[in-house]
Amino acid sequence: MSELTATPPQSEADPAAPAGSRRLRPPVLVWISGAVAAAILVLVTVGVWIAPYDPMHQDLMNTAAGPGNGHLLGTDSLGRDVLALLMSGAHNAVIGPVIIALGAVLFGTTLGMMAGWYGGLLDTLLCRWADLMYALPGLLVVVVVVGVIDGGYWLAVFVLLVLSLPTAFRMTRSVAAAQARLPYVEAARTLGLPAGRIIFRHILPNIMPTVLATFLLDFVGALIGLSGLSFLGLGAPAGTPDWGSLLQDGQSMLTVNPWVSLAPGLLLVLTATSITLLGDWMYDRFTDEGSHR
Repeated sequence: MSELTATPPQSEADPAAPAGSRRLRPPVLVWISGAVAAAILVLVTVGVWIAPYDPMHQDLMNTAAGPGNGHLLGTDSLGRDVLALLMSGAHNAVIGPVIIALGAVLFGTTLGMMAGWYGGLLDTLLCRWADLMYALPGLLVVVVVVGVIDGGYWLAVFVLLVLSLPTAFRMTRSVAAAQARLPYVEAARTLGLPAGRIIFRHILPNIMPTVLATFLLDFVGALIGLSGLSFLGLGAPAGTPDWGSLLQDGQSMLTVNPWVSLAPGLLLVLTATSITLLGDWMYDRFTDEGSHR
């Protein structure tokens, strides 16, 4: 212990510093991912107001045109400006996945911590429920339910939220069960603290890296899932600006104006990749910091 206290901490800039501390320094790729995520956030919040044109305005004299004539990415089959559709469609493309990820993490984390803390019959029942949910073909379930009921976008959001719960539950349960056996939890029990306070005031802060990683994982999955449903005509309502529906609309115009499909596809790939890279870096950072507290 005396050697540890006598050794000065090494700077992250020191090449002799441990690999873990050097890893915490954001590389260029992480900064780029952060910039992309910030740009997407701007589009989600104010994209519809800063778009160069009204996304629903139809110029029937200039349909399916390539870039030019004041349209940076050309127009779609209805003469709508593709760039305006992309900017205003960011809201529909991203808000749904955020709601799915938040709901899945909120309910899944709560169930996972309860199962990890109490164990026994509650843990067994919840684990069997999670196994059953994993056995279901998720995409097929969404397509059947939304297609049969014809519930549209928000029903798809609800179904995807329910199907995302097992991931948050299983990831949280494992780390919560491990935390429940640590000395600090035993000390809290000895002091007579109620279970709810121990779970949410002591265990939860220590498993936040896992919760954050689960949220980002669920967001990326929901982003791809909802966009896929919109591509199939089961997500965003017809005519509503959405990246997935733009992919479908542009299929028939690949030889005329490929940007109708290429632009939303690139945005989906950039968003999913950026969030995944940021989540990986943040998980490593918070986990490393927590292990040195």
